[in-house]
Amino acid sequence: MNEGASVSPGSTVRLGLKENWRQFALLMLVNAFVGGMVGVERTVVPLIGSEEFGITSTTLVVSFIVSFGVVKALANLVSGQLADAWDRKRVLVLGWLVGLPVPFMIIWAPSWGWVIAANALLGINQGLAWSMTVIMKVDLVGPKSRGLAVGLNEFAGYLAVGVTAFLTGYLASRYGLRPAPIYLGMGYAVIGAVLSILLVRDTRDHLRLEASAHKQQTAPISFREVFALTSFRDRNLFAASQAGLVNNLNDGMSWGIFPLFFASFGLGVERIGILKAIYPATWGILQVVTGPLSDRWGRKGLIVAGMWVQAGGLFLTAATSRFEWWLVGSLLLGLGTAMVYPSLIAAVSDASHPSWRARSLSVYRFWRDLGYAIGALSAGLIADRFGLSWAITSIAALTFFSGAIVAVAMRDTAKG
Repeated sequence: MNEGASVSPGSTVRLGLKENWRQFALLMLVNAFVGGMVGVERTVVPLIGSEEFGITSTTLVVSFIVSFGVVKALANLVSGQLADAWDRKRVLVLGWLVGLPVPFMIIWAPSWGWVIAANALLGINQGLAWSMTVIMKVDLVGPKSRGLAVGLNEFAGYLAVGVTAFLTGYLASRYGLRPAPIYLGMGYAVIGAVLSILLVRDTRDHLRLEASAHKQQTAPISFREVFALTSFRDRNLFAASQAGLVNNLNDGMSWGIFPLFFASFGLGVERIGILKAIYPATWGILQVVTGPLSDRWGRKGLIVAGMWVQAGGLFLTAATSRFEWWLVGSLLLGLGTAMVYPSLIAAVSDASHPSWRARSLSVYRFWRDLGYAIGALSAGLIADRFGLSWAITSIAALTFFSGAIVAVAMRDTAKG
């Protein structure tokens, strides 16, 4: 696919949220189902490992997040290449087809290895499907509303994560950890796949329109060059990539460690579900505000402050032993992540030419989602040796340090 090709004369293709609101809204709905697939696991799967399979090692319990994070990171890395060489819709549909078996494997899993394998498939589903919903929305709106587009996309996805985490906790408290809570995942997978196949349209013409009007025309560059630019050669892209990695590192830690930490104080699965829902729901809802704010105020300030607010929420959670304080910690973690998440994706989009933006976003998302695996594994090892609260505290300190790196390295990308 030649992104730099001009749109044919007389084309009705236009950039902007108002001009493309139907497809934009449909992609938000699709991404809500993508997010719901992860939400199914947020509360119950760590408890399935510890209670149903009798796993006592925290590192082994969180191994399903390691498989998810590594595979999702690699899927992200190829998603941009596939989107440019193939098209966005085909990659989106492929992501859903790979995700269809996941809930069935978790329900029928006779051993923990099945859960790990299911999460490898979930990683492919998330890496391809979520990546495409982000990229397609950025294609539709053009350069002026990237923060808004990303904020709305992540709002839909993470609100669904939070609502589903609550629902699975409620269902688990009534009917057990399996199979009732996992039925939600079956519905999400089927509906998401059907909508993507029948109703979603590709956005290649919108991309071509933006690329043809871009002031900075550049020669084609290789994926190796894009990888180097996004990883370390461009200071804005480097700052965003390391912050994204640490953001998802603490998310991977909270996914695996928080249910075990709360349960160790005798908290029931329904109340654990509430805590696990508050964090992504706050994160999702507030991105409707923080995404557009990053368009007006710039990306850097929101990213730095957001990383430090996350760190505060993690420190508070580790230092307390009451539900009320854990609730405040979860709210802070959600607020900080809402400040960071759309701002980072928008900052990467700002620093990338349209002709290689999809590949740059895929490299950023590779580093970001590798954080799931690193966070879960490192937190599990620390927890096994020093205890769960030490694992949370260590990740909190790393999150604060990552914000400081952004403060020093990033030049702001405000559009004014």
